[in-house]
Amino acid sequence: MSIVRFEEITKRFPGVLALDRVTLEVARGSVHGLVGENGAGKSTLGRVLAGIHAPDRGRLIVDGRPVRFDSPLDALRAGIGIVHQELAFCENMTVAENLCLDALPAAGPLVSRARLRRRARELLAPIAPEIDVTRRIGELPISARQLVQIAAAVGRGARLIVFDEPTSSLSEHEARRLHELIRTVQAGGVTCMYISHRLGEVLALCDAVSVLRDGLHVGAVPAAEADEDALVRMMIGRELGEYFPEHLDAPRGEVRLRVAGLTSPERFADVSFEVRAGEVLGLAGLVGSGRSEIAQAIFGLDPRVSGEVTVGGEVRRIGSPHRAIALGLGLVPEDRKRDGLVLSMSARANLTLPLLERLATLGWISAARERGLIEQYFRRLSVRGAGPDALAGALSGGNQQKIVLARWLAAQCRVLLLDEPTRGVDVGAKAEIHALIGELARDGAAVVLISSELPEVLNLSTRVLVLRQGRTVAELPRAQADQERVMRLMAGLERGAA
Repeated sequence: MSIVRFEEITKRFPGVLALDRVTLEVARGSVHGLVGENGAGKSTLGRVLAGIHAPDRGRLIVDGRPVRFDSPLDALRAGIGIVHQELAFCENMTVAENLCLDALPAAGPLVSRARLRRRARELLAPIAPEIDVTRRIGELPISARQLVQIAAAVGRGARLIVFDEPTSSLSEHEARRLHELIRTVQAGGVTCMYISHRLGEVLALCDAVSVLRDGLHVGAVPAAEADEDALVRMMIGRELGEYFPEHLDAPRGEVRLRVAGLTSPERFADVSFEVRAGEVLGLAGLVGSGRSEIAQAIFGLDPRVSGEVTVGGEVRRIGSPHRAIALGLGLVPEDRKRDGLVLSMSARANLTLPLLERLATLGWISAARERGLIEQYFRRLSVRGAGPDALAGALSGGNQQKIVLARWLAAQCRVLLLDEPTRGVDVGAKAEIHALIGELARDGAAVVLISSELPEVLNLSTRVLVLRQGRTVAELPRAQADQERVMRLMAGLERGAA
């Protein structure tokens, strides 16, 4: 018997038909997977169920009765919670305050801080007991914030939980913990709707899988009878060819970036490496190893950093992103919504932000030159959406990531720092981004690649720098960088020569 049934659900946004007469059922007590390319409508369908979006037409049937949720609070009262793909917190408030914001424990006219912290620790206990509930949420890495959000949904006792890309920011160890938790809550009678681009984990975790394409429901299959190739064909309507990195055999050029003794108190220490033109250097390490912090420091975002950064053969003082961009550096940040985009601006404006001086004559931006640039890079990166004038916040996660990448391609950066460049994107977009990274390296860019997906690092990198607790523990040529060895180095189970 189904716990929820979507009947002819249709949802439009300005210029976009997000859902087109979607009909599907989720069996009670199951883990039901939902897959599809970016922009296929997966997150929109989950938000309809969670009361965030009201459908334009169609019916939502819960427990055999038609329902209409006018807000997420309505859905919560009906026992439906959601773990969002993009995190939504009050970043200036503590973990405890965020977790208990809808029901702050009172002591007379004041908030009981002791009860607040105790309740927050109870919510976090099965998910991430190591997180300090007194820290401001904005100070936590994105993976920790993701765990806090999961704890909030699970701890409220929902009987149906929508998980929208819950492992996109988690390490393999954290993802395994989440999967164990999902199996535990499922055994307790909770139904889960699991949205993910990681097809392997969908097949391993889910009982059934529904596939969306261009807003349409194209089919559902039992997970035990499906494989990744079959799901990909249903998602994109064609075979997805395997990508073989061509840049690996290309000759290396001059040193484009060299860092020596890079140190930031309590973040990382004495990090040194160089990257040549045509090379992809992978940074591998567990969450908290300092990978993202190193990229941010190189890009001028860490005022406390010391050490030398050499760009184009000269030691440079990079004190700000503006200076980094002027030197030909570009950064694709880990959290694209918070650090990579201005969500209230159009895709066009986001793409051309670092290029305005180049596009202007006597202080006036040339609309024709801007339009030509936009068309060129939208076409090159296959950006799909409502067009250049659509708000960045209204685009799918994959298209948002392509806008961030397109910005630095258009700026013709010689050094690219890519932090989780395929986080939260579908298999088709991921293949396109992998091919783009190889193309950039083949054309002479120096690329620093950071990814929590170890196979991605190993497949694309010409060398791998392994980090642990803010220090370099090994530097491996591609031929020596197999997954088992790198994981042992990351976990401190093997010593390497840096």
